Amino acid sequence: MISEIANRIFNQVITDYHKFDDIDHPVENPYDAETLEHLFYIKNWIDTAQWHMEDVVRNPQIDPVDGLSWKRRIDAQNQVRTDMVEFIDGYFLNLYQGITPLPDAKINTESPAWAIDRLSILALKIYHMQEEAERESASAEHRAQCQTKLNVLLAQRADLSTSIDELLADIEAGKKYMKVYKQMKMYNDPSLNPVLYNKV
Repeated sequence: MISEIANRIFNQVITDYHKFDDIDHPVENPYDAETLEHLFYIKNWIDTAQWHMEDVVRNPQIDPVDGLSWKRRIDAQNQVRTDMVEFIDGYFLNLYQGITPLPDAKINTESPAWAIDRLSILALKIYHMQEEAERESASAEHRAQCQTKLNVLLAQRADLSTSIDELLADIEAGKKYMKVYKQMKMYNDPSLNPVLYNKV
């Protein structure tokens, strides 16, 4: 099952990242470049680095100039994240290109890769919520509250994993079909963001 592969690799990436806990540490992808595993590893590394960028920029004591620099870096990272999701969707489009949808085939509300994107973020939420549920310096009440939230996140991961596998099975069987829209983010494009093109 694709979700099982994704969850295993996302957990591996998060563990690998926290060996260094360094946003700028280079990616050391152990999987062959042509594989889906390779794409999943990069995807979650991008997400994990961005997760920690978001932590940094929310420091109330951050210097405003540094904060703006981090915000721009997060915007750039978010574009990388989006590009990676679309690249993974390209993998699935290629994989299923020989499938002829059935006459009554339906489209899904999101593409496989965007669902996998949510699974990647969920892996990060689970990792960090588990840290809080086990943090010895926290109060018993805090740990109990975090354990309750962790249980919900784990159930959510199980449900989302099932949904992803069912979606891919339906596409393979011709019951659903893929239609991928480019995100066309406007804030990074100088020709589409009025604040940028009005300065020219």
